[in-house]
Amino acid sequence: MLSRALPLHAADDKPAHKLKVAIFSKHLQFLAGEELAKAAADIGFDGIDITVRRGGHVDPGRVAQDLPPLVGIIRQHGIEVPMITADIVDTQTPFTEDILKTMAGLGIRNYRWGGLRYVAGQPYAAQLDQMKPRVGKLAALNSRYQACAMYHTHSGTGVVGASIWDLYVLLRDFDPNAVGVNYDVGHAVIEGGLGGWINSFRITGTHLHGIAVKDFVWAKDASGNWRPEWKPLGEGMVHFPQFFGMAADSGFSGPLQLHFEYPLGGANDGRATLSISREEAFGAMKRDLGKLRGYLAQAHL
Repeated sequence: MLSRALPLHAADDKPAHKLKVAIFSKHLQFLAGEELAKAAADIGFDGIDITVRRGGHVDPGRVAQDLPPLVGIIRQHGIEVPMITADIVDTQTPFTEDILKTMAGLGIRNYRWGGLRYVAGQPYAAQLDQMKPRVGKLAALNSRYQACAMYHTHSGTGVVGASIWDLYVLLRDFDPNAVGVNYDVGHAVIEGGLGGWINSFRITGTHLHGIAVKDFVWAKDASGNWRPEWKPLGEGMVHFPQFFGMAADSGFSGPLQLHFEYPLGGANDGRATLSISREEAFGAMKRDLGKLRGYLAQAHL
């Protein structure tokens, strides 16, 4: 740790630990290589969560060839790669070990994991028990490469991890350094808007390894049905000051990822071309990043 190399008074004068913020590279899919790294640095991000999946910045089948040079370029711009996002579901997912081996060689420890679903009409408790051996095999493989799979929490019917309590049942017997949770606070509030998100955050315990940030409101669609509508940070229903206070109390140290799911000219959808100017997209990203840093400062993170 840095404090070991500094005199005691320098460590004492250092402010409380500051969380570093990464952008999910899906939202910069219209950029590659030097442009990707430069844009993320210029906007003010500390790192990039690189998509290593079909249609992402790195194709899984070429991870050994393409991820190292991209990471090198990003690091040359003074920013980090604290994690990657992969389509890994279990050890049977194609290229899983290639991805972990390449990550290990680059010193990247965390990756986003997920995709488990319930089968309708069958008891959920029994299905969770049936999933545990798959999780166990993935945990063992992760341990071999000193990697941690962070299960990303989405909202929706039939989605494992939507309630987050099911992840507690699924993961509690496994090493949290091998399999953990990437807590998406936007989706968590969709699933539990009053107190459910508070309970679901606290139940993650030592398995909390990552946090994804986004905001939303409930709105009616053209048919009159209620649905979540993504919003710029601070314009929705997520109680960020309370949430980051809880994150600070938990001792959370990252990775922290900022997402842009609201309409942003295609950047929100991971499109390769934008229908708005890059300046407009970057301006919105800077605004949300500034808002997030304000919340973090308020929580002394």
